[in-house]
Amino acid sequence: MRHESCTVVALVTAAPAPVGEPLLAELDSLANVSIVRPSAPEDDVVESAALALGQAARRSSPFALVPADPLAAVAEQWQAMWDLSRNGITGAVLFDEQAAHALAAWRARRFELPDYYLVLAGNSAPPALPDFYLGPLRAARPHRVAVVPAAGGPEQATGVRDALRSLRHGPWWPPLDELLDATRRFFAGGLAQAGSSLAMAPR
Repeated sequence: MRHESCTVVALVTAAPAPVGEPLLAELDSLANVSIVRPSAPEDDVVESAALALGQAARRSSPFALVPADPLAAVAEQWQAMWDLSRNGITGAVLFDEQAAHALAAWRARRFELPDYYLVLAGNSAPPALPDFYLGPLRAARPHRVAVVPAAGGPEQATGVRDALRSLRHGPWWPPLDELLDATRRFFAGGLAQAGSSLAMAPR
């Protein structure tokens, strides 16, 4: 668990796409928020995100937002694993490879998960494929994954600001090996019942 005064928040999207630069610029203008961007893209996305999270934890602002996640490749492969028409059995193999890589970095203490994830989701319809952040990650720790409707423009920055104000305390993340093991067993079909909640404010 983190002990720094700054709350570190990973800003991610419900689809494998980068967070838009206009939104980051809007958020960077907020008095209580600092943005910590990863350095120039590296071959190892885990290392790039880990360095950014480490820098964010040392910021003096109340919140440090990082548009990167050491589990990003895990999230992408978990989602792709459910697209059987494209991946078949290969999807599960690629997921396990990325999970093993992230787990090795975590065990080497190269990163710790952020305090919270803010997920930029769609306004109404649930994602076409199950989403890692809104599925197994949110199921593991509901208070540590908040959803922001992807309205675009200044409204989206307002949504992020409101979500930061609404973050609730809760248990810290389980050990990453336990979290990834639960992810493997997560039933994506359960997301259908929660689809209508994806556009709601964080709970």
